[in-house]
Amino acid sequence: MSEARLLLVEDEADQRRLLAGLLVSEGYAVAEAGSLAAARRELARAPVDLVLCDFRLPDGEGGELLAEVRARHPECAFVMVTAYGTIARAVEAIRAGADDYLPKPFERAALLLSLERTLRSRRLERENLRLAAEVGERDRLVDLIGASAAMRRLYDRVERLAGTRATILLTGESGTGKELAARALHQLSPRRERPFVAVNCAAVPETLIESEFFGVERGAFTGADRTRAGKFESADGGTLLLDEVGELPLALQPKLLRALQEGRFARVGGGAEIEVDVRVVAATNRDLGAEVAAGRFREDLFYRLNVVPLELPPLRERREDVPRLVEHFAARAARRHGVAPVRIPPAVLRRLIEHGWPGNVRELANAVERLVLLAAGGEARLEDLPDELAPGGARPLAEGHFRLPPQGLSWEALERDLLRQALELAAGNRARAARLLDLPYKAFLYRLEKHGFAGAAGAAAAADEPGR
Repeated sequence: MSEARLLLVEDEADQRRLLAGLLVSEGYAVAEAGSLAAARRELARAPVDLVLCDFRLPDGEGGELLAEVRARHPECAFVMVTAYGTIARAVEAIRAGADDYLPKPFERAALLLSLERTLRSRRLERENLRLAAEVGERDRLVDLIGASAAMRRLYDRVERLAGTRATILLTGESGTGKELAARALHQLSPRRERPFVAVNCAAVPETLIESEFFGVERGAFTGADRTRAGKFESADGGTLLLDEVGELPLALQPKLLRALQEGRFARVGGGAEIEVDVRVVAATNRDLGAEVAAGRFREDLFYRLNVVPLELPPLRERREDVPRLVEHFAARAARRHGVAPVRIPPAVLRRLIEHGWPGNVRELANAVERLVLLAAGGEARLEDLPDELAPGGARPLAEGHFRLPPQGLSWEALERDLLRQALELAAGNRARAARLLDLPYKAFLYRLEKHGFAGAAGAAAAADEPGR
């Protein structure tokens, strides 16, 4: 229990100092308070694992603090202490949410046993919640479904690679299910009983990404009030997914490369190296080869990650899977929201199959959930489709509609012209322009940069991403 942080609330100063000294000698980090007001300040200042609180305080009762802790910090353990120990008061405290109750005077052994038992119980509770959440995540593997040739090839490769230690690079557009494929690799591997840890490299601030990966030693920087394990350490024995790995800052890439090659690293602010056994799966919707050529990604790291590449097909290239996906998402949405099953009529299904799905499976899941929630009389309606799918909305170009001129054309010039027209039609809003071209937003930005349009949309486009 040496890492547990404890708040001791006791109004008698001598008794508080005595208890605090005892608890510190046992390895606890102890914050002290002599009143309700002081206890509230301590709880607001920093989280604690357990509150050890006297029942009678100069400005109120411990029961008031217990109610506040249960309302605002439900994960925090609470042990009530009182010199007025009665069975009735003990029952009252437990019913109010206390984890344990200690009547004064108490023996040192009784106190330490109560704290240890309470913290262990809380940790088991958190572990149960974590495992339940992981089971829920495993259920999401069924989202990686489809019987198309492209998906059968993917299943075959995942099955053959799952039992190996090889580093896998998952590529594909946003929403194609790269994280689901990573979870499938983990669940089918001998590591399935060990942790699956995912880190979104694009979501972590650049200043924190090293500590997020490798952990931090206490005192390494302002605010580092305790030693904390990083993602590599947390995934020891299991699988680590580096999602959006193409977004990694160049400064961190050599450290990541060394950790991948040697399986060792040091926490931020630490000297001792930590050795781990981690199977790494990386995922990106960027063309890392192009990123290397542009100087934004290290070539040696690219080759280290690209041991076995697996590309997830976009939904528009496996339209035959759409009916099965629609059926699955409709049933899941009905269960999630507690509504009756919804029928998807042929006209609606046809529109779903025809759409280009720039957001891929994720976009389809959201559209089907919307249909289920808005359904009338147990049947989905065309008018409840998102704007881009609804009657009169944008329609994908049918195959064979465009004819290549006999003399050929310049693909680069055509792409550049289409980008320019889309930006003009969308009044400079890059998210809307990407939808007009049925392109994922990041793929659209890549093409803008490629053709020198990166700043062409103007300052107004800087705020368009949230609406995409």
